[in-house]
Amino acid sequence: MQLDAASALTEIKRAISEQLEGPHADLVCAFVSPHYADSFAQISELIRAHFAPRAFVGCTAAGIVGGSREIEQQPALSLSAARLPGVELHTFHLDQYPGPDEGPEAWEQALGVPRDQPAYFVLLADPMGPPPCDPRPLLAGIDYAYPNAVQIGGLASIIEGNTLFVNDSLHRTGLVGVALQGNIQVDTIVAQGCRPIGPPMTITTCEEHILHELDGQPAFEILAALYQSLPSEDQERMRYALHIGVASTELKIDLEPGEYLMRNVIHMDQERGFLAIGEELRQGQTVQFHLRDADAASDDLNVLLDHYQETKTTTPPAGALLFTCTGRGQGLFGQPDHDSNAFFQTVGEVPLGGFFCSGEIGPVGPDTHLHSYTSSFGLFRPLNS
Repeated sequence: MQLDAASALTEIKRAISEQLEGPHADLVCAFVSPHYADSFAQISELIRAHFAPRAFVGCTAAGIVGGSREIEQQPALSLSAARLPGVELHTFHLDQYPGPDEGPEAWEQALGVPRDQPAYFVLLADPMGPPPCDPRPLLAGIDYAYPNAVQIGGLASIIEGNTLFVNDSLHRTGLVGVALQGNIQVDTIVAQGCRPIGPPMTITTCEEHILHELDGQPAFEILAALYQSLPSEDQERMRYALHIGVASTELKIDLEPGEYLMRNVIHMDQERGFLAIGEELRQGQTVQFHLRDADAASDDLNVLLDHYQETKTTTPPAGALLFTCTGRGQGLFGQPDHDSNAFFQTVGEVPLGGFFCSGEIGPVGPDTHLHSYTSSFGLFRPLNS
């Protein structure tokens, strides 16, 4: 299908220019469905010609978020544009990262982002390749090199032929991003969409991704006993929606729902009594089994949005980005626009853009992680009024 990109952009540019009281923007983020594949270069050129941004980043996606709308598997474009006085912007494209033995200076050189002030990163990666881009070493490297940095973003979600936009360049592989520094604060809401079943437990024996014992008992036996204690509908969900929450901190006894990192239980070995988990484990960690379903995902998001409103600061958000999983949306909730509507109902009509990802980036506890089935919001506000 060939669509007229110029016509599709006209109304978006007009609406944004009215909100900004002029066409100029410092930062533009664009998310584009594959229906415009023949026009990616034209879209980039038109956006840059109209807004003349200091930084422009974006990517392709199977679903697009704009305002309170979530458009899945249909032609769509979403632009988020911002004026950012007093904010420095640093864009980059990476095909490889510094090695695990290299120091913070190597990360500063690779990214071109100074380490002498707080940094807020928006990251977009192509997971398909070739070669596929695994952003997890980058997330760990930024956490290491930039203490207290905030990272949000997602993986482009076209099965093949993704495109990454950064300024006047288009890339088929790797990772692009922008770092913001100065009069800016980025708050995050990371909704992983699970509810707990059973009590928190302590890992007493494990080996890398293999969980052998919980509270001194074989992990499979613990899980089997939990299964027997659940109602029939939750027993059925355990067959396809079982996760384990791994505590993001060992400094607290009573953990909040958002302080567990959700990971898949990828294998169960009844004979040897162990479970294989999609995360490297450590002895002494607190874990708790969870289930994922539409009700849990909705409740989890609402709790986190309410908590944000209760603890928000004196400078309200001026705009937001949403990186949500292709496994959410209508397929999970049975209705369109679920997460964006929840955001608007609780936070208010803050300009919102984003896309459906094949992996979502956001912090849980002190570290940044690559998630699945998650909605990761970044809310942008001035540090000083």
